[in-house]
Amino acid sequence: MAAAAALAGGSLLHRTAAAAGMDSLARSPRLPVLFVGHGSPMNAIEDNAFRRAWQALGAEFGRTWAKPQLILCVSAHWLTRGWYLTAMDQPRTIHDFGGFPRALFEQEYAAPGAPAAAKAIAAGIGEPRVGLDEREWGFDHGTWSVLKPMFPAADIPVLQLSLDYGRPPAENFALGRQLAALRERGVLVVGSGNIVHNLRATRRGVPAMQAYDWAFEFDGKTRALLEKGALAELADFQQLGQVAQLAHPTHDHYLPLLHAAGAAEPGEKMRFFNEGFQSASISMRSVVWG
Repeated sequence: MAAAAALAGGSLLHRTAAAAGMDSLARSPRLPVLFVGHGSPMNAIEDNAFRRAWQALGAEFGRTWAKPQLILCVSAHWLTRGWYLTAMDQPRTIHDFGGFPRALFEQEYAAPGAPAAAKAIAAGIGEPRVGLDEREWGFDHGTWSVLKPMFPAADIPVLQLSLDYGRPPAENFALGRQLAALRERGVLVVGSGNIVHNLRATRRGVPAMQAYDWAFEFDGKTRALLEKGALAELADFQQLGQVAQLAHPTHDHYLPLLHAAGAAEPGEKMRFFNEGFQSASISMRSVVWG
C-alpha cells in the first residue's frame, strides 16, 4: 500500500512540475542522488580524506553530470512532527553543536532558498502532507558542512527537508520515492546522515579503518543490501535487533539514507565513497546513485 502511494506520488510530481515555482527548473538529464555520511562537523573545515572526497564529487557536476538547478537536502539534524521544507528566501546557517573551535562557528553558507519551488514540491507530494517553514529553520550542519565543500560558490538554491522521527522508517523511504521525479528537473537530492552513528561509544584518534565489531557488522549488512539493490529492505533495519540498537541508539542519522535510497531508481548504477569510520562508531560510508 505504501509503495503504491509512493509511486502515485511520483507521477503527481511529474504532473505538477509546471506549477508556479517549478517553471524555472528546466527538464534535464537525470541527476544523481547522494547519501553522504557527514560525521563530525569538523569535516567541514579540516583537510582530511572525507572532505577531499566531497570536493572531488562536487567537481563532477558540470563534467559527469549537469550542474544542479536546485539542491534538496534531507539532514539528520532537523526533526519535526510531520515533514517540512524550508521556504524562506535566505535560509540562515545554523551552528547546531557545541565544544568546537571558533573557526567552525564562523562558517556560513549563504546559498539562497527557493520558496516558490518549495511550495510547488510540497503541493506535488501526495502523502504525507509536507508543510512549509518560512522562518524558523535554515541550513543545519548536516546540510552546510557537506554542501560547502561540494559547492563552495553557494550559488545553487537549496531546500532542506525535515524528518518526522515519529513515523515508521518505511514511510521515510516512501517519501523518498516521491522525490525521484525531481531528479529530471535539475534537482539534486542529497541525504545527509550516517549508516552507523553512536556518539556514546566514540573513541577519538582511532584510525579510519578501525571500528567496533558491531559497527562493522551493521555497516556490512547495509552495504550488502545496497549492493543487491534491495533498497526497500533498508527500512527493516530494526529487525536486526541488538546490532541495530548499538549502531543507532536513536536512528535519526539513518533516516536520510532511506529518503535517498527511495529517490534512486530500481537497478540504478551505484557506487560507494568514503568507506571508513570516524571515532570507531560513526560510519562515513557514502553512496552515489546514477
